Amino acid sequence: MKRRRLWLLAATIAILAASPSTALEKKVSGTDSEGVSLTVYNQNFGLIKDIRQVELDEGINFLRFGDVAASIDPTTVNFMSLTAPNSVVVREQNYQYDVMDPNTILSKSVGKSLTVRRFTPGGGTVETTGTLLNSPVVTIVDTNGNASVRHNGLVMRTDSGIILSPQGEMQISELPEGLVSKPSLVWKLEAGKAGNHRTEISYQASGLNWHCDYVAVANADDSKADLASWVTLDNKSGATYKNASLKLMAGDVHKIQPAAPAGYAMDMASSRAESMENQFTEKAFAEYHLYSLAGKTDVRDNETKQLSLFNANNVPVKKLFIFEPESPSYYGGYSTDNQKKVNVKLEVANTKENNLGMALPKGKVRVYKKDDDGSLQFVGEDLIDHTPRDEKIRLYIGDAFDLVGERKQLTMQRVNDRTNRMSYEISLRNHKDKDATITAVEHSGGDWKIKESSHQYKKTDSRTFEFQVNVPKGGETKITYEIEVKY
Repeated sequence: MKRRRLWLLAATIAILAASPSTALEKKVSGTDSEGVSLTVYNQNFGLIKDIRQVELDEGINFLRFGDVAASIDPTTVNFMSLTAPNSVVVREQNYQYDVMDPNTILSKSVGKSLTVRRFTPGGGTVETTGTLLNSPVVTIVDTNGNASVRHNGLVMRTDSGIILSPQGEMQISELPEGLVSKPSLVWKLEAGKAGNHRTEISYQASGLNWHCDYVAVANADDSKADLASWVTLDNKSGATYKNASLKLMAGDVHKIQPAAPAGYAMDMASSRAESMENQFTEKAFAEYHLYSLAGKTDVRDNETKQLSLFNANNVPVKKLFIFEPESPSYYGGYSTDNQKKVNVKLEVANTKENNLGMALPKGKVRVYKKDDDGSLQFVGEDLIDHTPRDEKIRLYIGDAFDLVGERKQLTMQRVNDRTNRMSYEISLRNHKDKDATITAVEHSGGDWKIKESSHQYKKTDSRTFEFQVNVPKGGETKITYEIEVKY
């Protein structure tokens, strides 16, 4: 009996020595968390900070930190003891993400026994046993380093031959080694002080994103609008963050984007009658803007959450009619599409005097207006970029139905080898039942000079000038000008 005890003790010591991290590791789950701080960037990633209590022994400890994001970037992980920062050192870190899903289990069971069980209509079963010969998932990397996943049908060898794409319930004889139920971080720590440590882990994870949407409800004469802003938060990071302190970072943060590793998952048209206190506070941070949510919220995995960013009422708006038959082209030169269309634009000054005056994140602005029955009708939308306070926003919401513009060249004269002189006529017609002010925008290259014009013009930049004219109801206004261009 004594010899048997000695043998068991020796075997136990051998097992512990062979796999100390498995035999002695301490498990810390998300239920042990004191709180999560979540900063989400509008570039499909987030920064997670999690504080958990950990009991450490003096010397070497193996710690399994569970309930982390499946899309974690392991190179960004930082672990520290808040209780005794200088007494705990990370000696080794491992990220285990081979999760127990059917594809992973089958991929790691190639060469092993597999039984396929098929149920017959009469209630019976037919079993086929053989050896699995291939993986159901293959990762293909192209010449640019981009990874893609291809799903294959299974191939198995049986006593009667090779079976392709067997159908039915599959059973394996044993679970492959190295699989985990949830993605985990495993540390080998050396602690100089035993006891309970309050620890903080921080890391970046992809699959977290947010964007901003705006709803503007214009009044009858388009002189004012009520503006509401909504944040849409999308969590596809593979983790749930309960009772999280939420912050949103707006701005273009420079981040190097590596090739994605294989297997990583990557109607509100209403306004407030009265202004209410915003649940987000905004402040400048570094060269960006940070929006902090008052209180805490749950951000669940595979969830889209919408939060109110702010509400601003009675914002002054300026309605503009713009006729720009030749707009600058993406490829250089000028585009002449929609030559007779008069654009409708709304201009808003992002100032405190206009009940705004805060940094506005980029997003889509949808504009609504009430009809005679009091029902809201959609009248157009446009995108805005990140907009600092005290800057103007100009929204292109559509084209005017009852306003028509037409532009034509009247003359062309070659003054010398490098100089041309041209004359143009712009006709603006108003079929509305009230007068309209239309701005005709013109462009020219080279060294240009207006020789004559029927109306005053304003030079807005080195290649652009514009005429702002009144067009009477049911009437027409013609603009003529002569321009000399040196090349």
